[in-house]
Amino acid sequence: MKTTVPTPLIVITGPTATGKTLLAARVARECRGEVISADSRQVYRGMDLGSGKDLNDFLIEGEQVPYHLINIAEPGDEYNVFAFQQDFLEAYRDIISRDRQPVLCGGTGLYIESAIRGYRLLKVPENTALRKQLSGKSMLELTAILKELKPLHNTTDTIDEGRLIRAIEIETYQLAHQDRIMDYPTLNPVIFAIWFDRKVLRERITHRLARRLEQGMTEEVEGLLNQGIRPEQLTFYGLEYRYLTRYVTGEISYDEMFNGLNTAIHQFAKRQMTWFRRMERSGHLIHWIDGDLSLEDKVRCVVNQTRKPK
Repeated sequence: MKTTVPTPLIVITGPTATGKTLLAARVARECRGEVISADSRQVYRGMDLGSGKDLNDFLIEGEQVPYHLINIAEPGDEYNVFAFQQDFLEAYRDIISRDRQPVLCGGTGLYIESAIRGYRLLKVPENTALRKQLSGKSMLELTAILKELKPLHNTTDTIDEGRLIRAIEIETYQLAHQDRIMDYPTLNPVIFAIWFDRKVLRERITHRLARRLEQGMTEEVEGLLNQGIRPEQLTFYGLEYRYLTRYVTGEISYDEMFNGLNTAIHQFAKRQMTWFRRMERSGHLIHWIDGDLSLEDKVRCVVNQTRKPK
């Protein structure tokens, strides 16, 4: 007798400009589902064109597909991966409590992994006693202490004393609260990613950038500045806001803005692919979907795979 795989968390990701939102919305409609956004900038209200919100994609034949974690923070707020994981879990539990299908969608690899990795991020308070104990130790001594707490896969935490002490503080706290870290629902994620030939993706990125500028992305940045958001704050919110703020404030010309931003987005897409390949190497199975397929065929790929019997 065949048994059916429990309803999974459908994950749709991929590089920028590959049509993730449209596919996620169509899959959600097909599966009685709701979309949870995994985008580090679409959480901000009023930051629409620059963050690539495609809210029209959620309206299909007059039917609104429900979505979560879009427009939940104010510009100027510092939303982070810890806040995202908490909000994701709340949205996920709400969706499954109503017997709906959760569909996680976005290109922020860090957010995707924080949702599916299977353990909870903890908000780590400052440990005054530990910091006093570490005070005066050399960088080599601090690095040795951190190595005893966790494997060092990169040197990010060892570049300065402050980061080293904070990393030790975080690891010490997490080791003392393993029960809370492992208190995480079983999500059974099935991950899909859309890919295009590199040349095609570059063309899609350039075309989308030109379209968003025509739709008023420059005016959006001007409006945010007029609301009192400081230029240095806006540049924190990604490539589009960084380059457009420099253009609006007269630091660079329109051509410098467009060409520089276009190149930077291409480079960003390459970094996204590097992140997804690293996810695969760390054990996450990703089902790659050819971007040249029709939308109907892409939906069928996702639905057939997630309904596949054991």
